[in-house]
Amino acid sequence: MVSPDYETHEVNNQVAFRVGANLYASDPVLAALVEGLPRPVVEGLAAHGAQWGSAEMADLARLANAVPPVLKTHDASGRRADIVEFHPAYHALMRRSVAAGLQASIWDASGDEASVRAVARAARIYMTAQVEAGHVGAMSLTSASVAALAHAPKLAETWLPMIRSRRYDSRVIPASQKAGAMFAFATTEKQGGSDLRSNTTRADANGEGGYRLVGHKWFVSAPMSDALLVLAQTLEGLSFFLVPRFLADGKRNPIRLTRLKDKLGTRSNAVAEVEFPGTTGFLIGEAGRGVATINETVTLTRVDSALTSAGIARAALSEAVHYARHRRAFGAPLIDQPLMTRVLADMALDVTAAAALAFRLAEAVDRSHDDPVEAAFARLMTPVVKYWITKVTPAIVAEAIECVGGNGFVEENHLARLYRDALAPALADGPGNTLCLDVMRILRRSSDSLEAVLRVIEDGLGQAARSTLNVLRAATAVGLADEGSARILVEQLAMTVAAAALRRRFPAVVADAFLESRLGKPWRSTYGMLDARFDARAFVDYICPKG
Repeated sequence: MVSPDYETHEVNNQVAFRVGANLYASDPVLAALVEGLPRPVVEGLAAHGAQWGSAEMADLARLANAVPPVLKTHDASGRRADIVEFHPAYHALMRRSVAAGLQASIWDASGDEASVRAVARAARIYMTAQVEAGHVGAMSLTSASVAALAHAPKLAETWLPMIRSRRYDSRVIPASQKAGAMFAFATTEKQGGSDLRSNTTRADANGEGGYRLVGHKWFVSAPMSDALLVLAQTLEGLSFFLVPRFLADGKRNPIRLTRLKDKLGTRSNAVAEVEFPGTTGFLIGEAGRGVATINETVTLTRVDSALTSAGIARAALSEAVHYARHRRAFGAPLIDQPLMTRVLADMALDVTAAAALAFRLAEAVDRSHDDPVEAAFARLMTPVVKYWITKVTPAIVAEAIECVGGNGFVEENHLARLYRDALAPALADGPGNTLCLDVMRILRRSSDSLEAVLRVIEDGLGQAARSTLNVLRAATAVGLADEGSARILVEQLAMTVAAAALRRRFPAVVADAFLESRLGKPWRSTYGMLDARFDARAFVDYICPKG
C-alpha cells in the first residue's frame, strides 16, 4: 500500500527574501551621512526609502530585468523606425525616479535643499540603486548633460525646462511636444573606447547653423533619449554636439540603431550601437574643445557611478545579514557562528566606508562652488572614489552570495542581479586604468589637489594622520616617477580618505577597525580577517540593525 500522503518533507529553515524595508529608516549608515540636513529634506528621504523599499518596487525591478529591451529597426511598412521597446516596468521605474528629480535636482533645487542638493540627491541615488541600478544610468546621463549645456546658452534655453520637468514622457515624438526630456551620451567608438581622441566620426558645417555628422558609436546607453551628446571631429579637432532625435520641422533626425548589446548586467536598460548617416547636430562649446567641454559631465557621472556601486554593496550586505539572522546551521543561527559574524562585519566595514567616501565626495561637490579647497578635493578624489568603490563592490556582492549559499546563486534572488549589475559602474566613464591616469594628470598639473586631500585626511584623523600623510606624499612621488604604480597610490588615497570620513560620522572604533585591517596590515584578498580585538557582532548589528 502507498501512503496517501505524498509530501516528502516539510519545508523549514528557508529564509524569505528581504522586502518591505524602508531603505532610509533601516539604514543607520545613511542616517549618519545625512545628519544635519534640513528636516524637510530628511523627511523626503524617508519617504523615498519607503517607496523604493516596497515589495511593489522590487517586483518592478524584477520584471524590468526579466524582460529586456527589444530593438525595432523598421516598422511594418519597411521604413526605418529605430525604436527600442521596453517592458512597462522599466517605464514605471523611470517615472518614479524622474518624479524624485534624479535626472535634474542638482540643477534646480531650491528652499531647504538648495545648499545640500548634491548630498540629498546622492541619498536618493544610493537608495534607488539598491533596488534597480539599470535605469539609474539614464538619470545620471541626463543630469550630467546639463553641465555640457552650460557651454551652449541657446540650446540650454530650449532644453533645460524639459530636463528639469518632473514628468517622464517615453513617447517617440518631437521634444517640443513632450512633458519632459532625457539625454544620453554617444562618445566611444569601436577603434578607441576610452581613447576618445581616436574617434573618427566627422562633423561638417551644413551652412544652416548646424553640422552634418557621419560615423558610428559603439556603446550608447539609453539610446531612446530625446537627444544624444556626441563627440565628432571637425576641422578644428574633436568637438561636442547635441544631436536631437527630431528636427525642428518634426522630421526624424537619421539616427540608426544597428543592434543592442547583449549585456551581462543592467539588463533593464538598453545599450545600442549607433550610426550617423548624415545626422544633424549642433555645436556645444568651442570647436576643437570637445574633451574639455565634457570634463564636468564626466565628473558628475563618475560621482553617480560611485553612489550606484555603494548602493549595490549596501543591498548585498543587507541581504546577507538578513539571511544569516534567519537561517540556522550547525545548531545555531548563522549570525551567531563566529566565522560568519567576522565575514559579515568585515564586509560591513567596506560597505560603510564606501558610503562614507561617496557622500564625502557629494559634500565636496556641494561646497566646491564657494570653497576652492573643496573644489580641489573633488577634482582629485572623483576618479579615486569611483575607482575604489567600483572595485570593492563586486567582491562584496560575491561574498554575500556565498553567505547565502545556493539560494543566492539563483535568479529568483536579488543577489544574482546585483552581482551582474555591480560590474557595470566600473566600465562607465573610464575603467580603472583610465581613472588612475586621470589622477596622475591632475597631480602633474598642480599640487593643490593633493594638499586639499591631505588637509581633509588630517582634519578627520588628527594626530593619527601624521605618518599617513608622509606615506601618501611618498607614494605620490613614486607614482609620478613610475606611472605603472599609480593603482597603489589611488587605493591608498581612497582608503585613507574613507577612514577620515568614517571618523567624522561614526564611532571611532569603526574607523579604527577599518584603518587597522586595511592600512595597518599587509594586503589581503578575502573577507573575515578581523581579529578578536574588535566586536564583530556589534559592528553587524550597528550597521544593519534588526528590523
